Amino acid sequence: MARDRFSLDFDPDCGDTALTDARHDIVIGRWQGLRELLRATGPEWLSRGHRVRLLAQACAGSSTAESWLAAEPHSGDALVLRAATETARAFNVAIAAGRGVPIDQHRIDTAVLSCLQAADAYPDDPTPWISLISVARLYPSGVRRQELARWWDELHRRDPYSVEGHLQILHYYSSRWHGTHGLMYDFARDAAGVAPPGCALPVLVQYARVEEYRYALDAAKGRQSAVGLAEHWTHDGAVSDVRRTWQRWFADRPGTTIAPGELRDLNYLTHAACHAGLTDIAGTLLRVQGPRATRTPWSYTGDPEKQILKWRKDLRL
Repeated sequence: MARDRFSLDFDPDCGDTALTDARHDIVIGRWQGLRELLRATGPEWLSRGHRVRLLAQACAGSSTAESWLAAEPHSGDALVLRAATETARAFNVAIAAGRGVPIDQHRIDTAVLSCLQAADAYPDDPTPWISLISVARLYPSGVRRQELARWWDELHRRDPYSVEGHLQILHYYSSRWHGTHGLMYDFARDAAGVAPPGCALPVLVQYARVEEYRYALDAAKGRQSAVGLAEHWTHDGAVSDVRRTWQRWFADRPGTTIAPGELRDLNYLTHAACHAGLTDIAGTLLRVQGPRATRTPWSYTGDPEKQILKWRKDLRL
């Protein structure tokens, strides 16, 4: 009976209630809650990156970030949020334009300048460098290799094990942007190889697997060849990658508490374990995940809720 009552929670804030409260302030144009949240977060980079990213998405359609900056023009937190907001706006314009359609370079330049200003205002914070690497993808030809390397060095020096920072480089190196599948996987595996036990960086390989799948789906465009993509998750290499990530990241974790900023990473590994048929690992991960879930990557292979509930039922959870 208890299983019948199980329901999933796709909270966009991943259970971060303080973030949810602050995002409500954006709706009414009140910036003080954002200031208090980021001030309280301090240099906890995982939490800070998660909060800034989601606040920026919410601020992209309002003037709340600008109102805060107008009131406190020298606030490092305000400048960091404004940079992330400009980055989110640039991506919104690119999404609206459609894949392969260039957008006004002034929009991208504005975001880049905002990121550099934020980095100057808050020298220790890796977040502006994450935003900077992210928006670099929108230049039609990317950025010069030396420039990207410099930005990456700045980020890595501040937070060497940032999954979000590595993820932005991974996207940049992907075939959908400015690289190749091989370059993307090499980067993911190199990062996984130097990660200390219990660090989430090995899950970058699962992010790369999803990125490759999305690229293949786009190329197939509904043709029959898309049917063969099921083996994408179950071939020997994919299965071995899941076991390796599980061993390097999760099996060596102290405890099973998942921070809001890690929930998406966990969903990527859970999704990979389920689709690889690794029921032992999938069952453990689904138990740890509980009702908390993110829509990606499940949304790329079907309805997120139906898939997760099916796996829970099949595994008798």
